[in-house]
Amino acid sequence: MAAPERRIDLAFAGSHWVGRFQAMASPCEVLIEAQGAPEARSVTRRVADCAWRIEDKFSRYRTDNLVHAINTSGGTPIRVDDETANLLDFAATLHRLSDGRFDITSGVLRRAWTFHGGARVPSPAAIDAILPLVGWGKATWQRPMLTLLPGMQIDFGGIGKEYAVDQAAQIAAQVSPMCCLVNLGGDLAITRPRHDGQPWRVGIEALQAPRVTASRLIDLTQGALATSGDTHRFILKDGKRYSHILDPRTGWPVDSAPRSVTVAASNCTEAGMLTTLAILQGAEAGRFLSAEGVQHWIQWR
Repeated sequence: MAAPERRIDLAFAGSHWVGRFQAMASPCEVLIEAQGAPEARSVTRRVADCAWRIEDKFSRYRTDNLVHAINTSGGTPIRVDDETANLLDFAATLHRLSDGRFDITSGVLRRAWTFHGGARVPSPAAIDAILPLVGWGKATWQRPMLTLLPGMQIDFGGIGKEYAVDQAAQIAAQVSPMCCLVNLGGDLAITRPRHDGQPWRVGIEALQAPRVTASRLIDLTQGALATSGDTHRFILKDGKRYSHILDPRTGWPVDSAPRSVTVAASNCTEAGMLTTLAILQGAEAGRFLSAEGVQHWIQWR
């Protein structure tokens, strides 16, 4: 199958330009208070190139990148570059902070789980057969060398998009002296305040159809916003909804988890970290975020 064409589209929205493209299986956009189309197109191209670079480098679906080399290493130590090492260090920190609930080796559980809105739930035996391949503590990470047990894999899906937002926002800030909002599939960051001091109005996607209506509108003047949830990825069987967010210690969806968590923070990586850690707390998500002292919005049902 041929790779989808990578292109950008640009339109003027009255007070700003909007650049659009696809990356990481998500619709992406850049809102730019540029002086004209050439500058807006340049910013959009640089942001898109950044998102595509990170997608190509860290996607688990490619067979020509470092992640594939790690996941097929069969127990052989693999040397990683500094950027990958930084992400591994961050993942190790999240694993420790979450008491093992966040684990980048849990991606192999997708062999049993398929979250496309269907009704097939794997058997306990199928989960138990995979669990020996899950567990960051079973990996050996001594920067810059990573060694996984044969059959283990890593998956940066839980942190990659937010990291890409921050990297792209830094590039946008270097390219343009004007305000830019980088939005990669609903995770976003603002480079600097708008020239008139007005906020960007950002919507949190509604849980119920039609989802063209936001459940809440947030005025954002600085910082970043990240959302995690099961709006698009779930299993529904016998009236029970199974979220795609799994507890790697059991191999099963997190019990009593909220449907959607949105957090505002100074950068998107921090916001994404907090949304993920909150959902992994299940019914205690709200209490966890309140204790962290961050602005947050939770949708339960």
